Amino acid sequence: MTMQFNLAPEPDDAAREIGRLMFAGPVTFVKGVVAMSGLPPADRLEVCFAGRSNVGKSSLINALTGRKTLARASNTPGRTQEINYFALGDSRYLVDLPGYGYAEAPVAIVAKWQALLKQYLAGRQTLRRAFVLVDARHGIKAVDAEILMLLDRSAVTFQVVLTKVDKINKVERDAVIEHVKAALARHPAAYPEIVVTSSEKGEGIETLRAIIATLE
Repeated sequence: MTMQFNLAPEPDDAAREIGRLMFAGPVTFVKGVVAMSGLPPADRLEVCFAGRSNVGKSSLINALTGRKTLARASNTPGRTQEINYFALGDSRYLVDLPGYGYAEAPVAIVAKWQALLKQYLAGRQTLRRAFVLVDARHGIKAVDAEILMLLDRSAVTFQVVLTKVDKINKVERDAVIEHVKAALARHPAAYPEIVVTSSEKGEGIETLRAIIATLE
């Protein structure tokens, strides 16, 4: 049976308020990790954000947390090779994974990062969901598909978040949503709801907050 993919619905008032309160509380940078031995204790639920370079990951994390400089956007794609941990109150970790699909980083660094990513995804028991960010102007590219297959193999539930939807018109938006739905049908680990966001306009931010806050 083929799974049906839909847009994530607007949260109800209760979920919206849970999300608002969680993200209105303290959000602090914990550490940058370059090896599995450096991961913080697995003492709370965590979600991670993955996406190719320049997809708008830092902007989205900053929009979610309401802090303009929490996740720093780098002008050099692929420069940051750390897994960055942020504590969301005392109940969640937000995990910012380095951008992938860049050409500037040396091959050896890319290989080391890919190995760490695989170890993290396969070995982190408290990881509840991976949010895979996809630029709405481009849709799912080959480099994204590689990450989706890795998530399938690691049995990590992932949810696609379309970014920068304010940069395209309605016809283009509808087309990219259909493209993403078709691509996700091939991935058993895909969560069947797509979140559509604009960090600049605030679209989808409350929905994503509510999803993260109500995960169990």
